[in-house]
Amino acid sequence: MSVVIFIFSFLHNAFWLYTFALLAYILMSWFPNARETAFGQILGQICEPYLAIFRSFIPPLGMIDLSPLVGILALRLASNGLIALQNMILSLF
Repeated sequence: MSVVIFIFSFLHNAFWLYTFALLAYILMSWFPNARETAFGQILGQICEPYLAIFRSFIPPLGMIDLSPLVGILALRLASNGLIALQNMILSLF
């Protein structure tokens, strides 16, 4: 049972960490040349493949790109789904 808790806790924390990486990447777009730094390029390699999924479905509205917001919302929904699944599995024991 503790293995199940560990796995779900690890996945939940990974989702939170990825959400913060997305937020940092989004905020870097507000500052000139911030994405061209070494840290910005690393975040770009981590975040862009995930955001590209949502950009293919949600076109930008003028200069506003809503795909990061939808991506963060999808991560939050997945995280909440993991918590519900964990509670369901633990209630069986």
